[in-house]
Amino acid sequence: MHSTTGSSSSSSSQPAQSASPSSGHNKRRHRLDSNPQPPFPSDLKRHRPEPSGTTMAPSTKAQGKRPVETIDLTGSNTKSKGPLAPAGYKSNGSLTLTMQNKRPGAFQPHAGAKKLVIKNLRTSAPAQSASVGQYYEQTWKSLGEALSDVFAGRQPSQPYERLYRGVEDLCRHGEGERLGQWLHDKCQTYMEKEALPQIHRDAAGHGEDNVAMLRVVLDHWKRWSKQLALIRAMFSWLDRSYLINSRTLPQINDGGIATFRKTVIGQRKETEEGSKVLQGMCQLVDYDRRDDERFDSALLKESVTMLNIFDVYTKLFEPLFLRLSDAYFEEFAQDRSNSSSLKNYIMAVERLLKREDFRCVQYNFDSTTKRQLMDSAHRILIESYAHKLLDSGSVARLLDDNEVESLKALYQLLRLSGIQKQLRKPWENYVKETGKAIVTDKEKDDDMVVRLLELRKKLNNIIRDAFENDEEFTYGLREAFGSFINDKSNQSVWGTGTSKVGEMIAKHIDMLLRGGLKTLPKTLLSDSKDRADDEKSGLASTADEDAELDRQLDHGIELFRFIQGKDVFEAFYKRDLARRLLMGRSASQDAERNMLTKLKSECGSSFTHNLEQMFKDQELAKDEMASYKTWKEGTGSGKNDLDMDVKILSAAAWPPYPDTKLQLPVEVLNHIENFEKYYKSKHTGRKLTWKHNMAHCMIKAKFDKCTKELLVSAPQAVVLMLFNQSPSGILSYEQIKQATGIEPGTLERTLQSLACGKVRVLSKAPKGRDVNPGDTFTVNKAFVHPTYRIKINQIQMKETKEENKETHERVAADRQFETQAAIVRIMKSRKTLSHAELVAEVIQQTRVRGAVDPAEIKKNIEKLIEKDYLEREGSAYTYLA
Repeated sequence: MHSTTGSSSSSSSQPAQSASPSSGHNKRRHRLDSNPQPPFPSDLKRHRPEPSGTTMAPSTKAQGKRPVETIDLTGSNTKSKGPLAPAGYKSNGSLTLTMQNKRPGAFQPHAGAKKLVIKNLRTSAPAQSASVGQYYEQTWKSLGEALSDVFAGRQPSQPYERLYRGVEDLCRHGEGERLGQWLHDKCQTYMEKEALPQIHRDAAGHGEDNVAMLRVVLDHWKRWSKQLALIRAMFSWLDRSYLINSRTLPQINDGGIATFRKTVIGQRKETEEGSKVLQGMCQLVDYDRRDDERFDSALLKESVTMLNIFDVYTKLFEPLFLRLSDAYFEEFAQDRSNSSSLKNYIMAVERLLKREDFRCVQYNFDSTTKRQLMDSAHRILIESYAHKLLDSGSVARLLDDNEVESLKALYQLLRLSGIQKQLRKPWENYVKETGKAIVTDKEKDDDMVVRLLELRKKLNNIIRDAFENDEEFTYGLREAFGSFINDKSNQSVWGTGTSKVGEMIAKHIDMLLRGGLKTLPKTLLSDSKDRADDEKSGLASTADEDAELDRQLDHGIELFRFIQGKDVFEAFYKRDLARRLLMGRSASQDAERNMLTKLKSECGSSFTHNLEQMFKDQELAKDEMASYKTWKEGTGSGKNDLDMDVKILSAAAWPPYPDTKLQLPVEVLNHIENFEKYYKSKHTGRKLTWKHNMAHCMIKAKFDKCTKELLVSAPQAVVLMLFNQSPSGILSYEQIKQATGIEPGTLERTLQSLACGKVRVLSKAPKGRDVNPGDTFTVNKAFVHPTYRIKINQIQMKETKEENKETHERVAADRQFETQAAIVRIMKSRKTLSHAELVAEVIQQTRVRGAVDPAEIKKNIEKLIEKDYLEREGSAYTYLA
């Protein structure tokens, strides 16, 4: 290799060319630097001017030599003692290197040695250091100018990539800590000297409006967020290489947020601007609560997000918001409680709680804020005003009006505070007062059970639809019904001494079994929800009318279940059942037996023993009549065309009926005599007592225009048969009375049913609805009717007060006998008992039949002592018999 010195410019006559890689196929430019400088941003490198002293040596192709390559050694970090410069070399001239390729096979005969010319070789160390320092100073200046442009909202004059590379160079140069502190101070100064005064200027035009201050601060925060994003992009190398591990300086984003928060909002204690911001947010919430058109939903939502970013939501905003909310709740509760009814108060509180819950969710309030806010609302609006929400009179008005929605809202409000069970007391008070008013209403005694069933249905629907089937209210309903049904003061109102409700329930079931569902008001019929609930419980299916009748009987049993004096129900039910069986008035035999099964399941077989015997007598009577017909045929007395059916009843099982006088036709008397002969021949020692007032028969009547079959009672048949014996066909009241022997009351009802009812087979003179002793009667020969067989119902005499009282007195007497029998049974088995123990056991044994007062038990004990069944020894009793 040969080295020669050359001038700074080529002496060749060929023009100078750039040393870029695109200048020729065999021309290459090499960067030789012993210490490479830090990389510059790509835009700086792209616009960097080429060194002016780099030229191409004259071509030697014509002389058969290799082309000359120029190598630039002018890097900013090139040391004086590079690999190409000898030690102590200080020349600034060009260095020409001649290189010859010695590799075999690469030799070209027409080319000579390769010559390299190096221009502007830097070998001076002081010159190099000065250039590096200028670069860093220029970088600091560029960053400062760029930061000022960002703060002013302008686009920096330097490209962001060059600024980024400058930050990288400074950090690599060991200036990371200084750069981070410098950036922090710049941001702090800008926030204090420029941003905060600008906030004051922007808000000055709005006076003391806190919402306006909130809007200004939020706008500046948005602007600062954008500026912070640009700053973070320029100083990303600093953020990721130094600040991320620094213990003294925060990262750029955290530092920017902290700077804004400290200057504008405050951290532990709010600044003046921060106080207005918080007050403005609370003012927005107040606007929303009062439906003020100044409410700005977007502003509130963004403000909550801003406070969460600043991490002052919990420390500064939440306490103030909760304190002002408590004051609002106090004002709201006081205003609504004084100016509105319970229903309006409940609805207002319900709407308020829903809006508060919605606002917390919609505007991103913290979950702890929502929990504390709702707890405060429940405490102030519900617990503090529980006396209003649980007022018996107010709750009773809601129940009277069947305000299901209001009651549901009330229940839900009370459940929010966990005091819903306190609603049970006003609930029970209402049931007791309403039920007592029903069972003591003498003017509507016939509708007592219907009204009780309607009340129970309404209350059950409220439990289902408003109280979510809360068992607490179900138990309360049962206790309240049992309380007013068995209240002894109700018995004094009716003067019966026993349960009036038991009597009316028996009559209600009798009405159902005689007339079916048509006797019930539509309000008692089951709706779709009731049928579905009953079907799930297995009470009854929803298939047909029989299922609905069965369901209504179940409802009657539910009332019957509350009665302690079930012997009253038994007495009246037994009497009504006998009338239905003997008169054939049952709407359904299946329903009759189904009801008997329900009673047996409810009270046991001892309670239904006599009732079952009544059904057995009906079956035995059929067998008895079959045997009687056989006997008649054997004795030759069966040729009589009169068909008679006799029912033999056990006197102990059936209720007693009064004997009535009735002069029967001769044909009927003959049959009665024949049956008595038969019965006495078959059963010795038995006596038959005929109850003609319970008999009924069918007679054939011929009129001028038609012939009919009339289904009538025995007294009606006797009266009609008299007209066959009258030559004139006219009979007076007195004549009928003497011929039949029927008592006046029964005779009047009988004639009224034949001459004044819907089916008038007799004509009365003078006309009228009432029968008087001076009236005369004739056969209505012009009678017509669309059906062949006609049933003429006997007008039943309403139960008199004396008969009703007699029944209750008989029940009370039977109860005394049962009590004495229970005392004797207990003492016979225990021999000796104290008074308290004896009373307790007697109550336990007689509870099914009817509750007996301890005072009544004591009276019966005294009677047994007088009869020498018991003996008193101090406070105990001894059995003597």
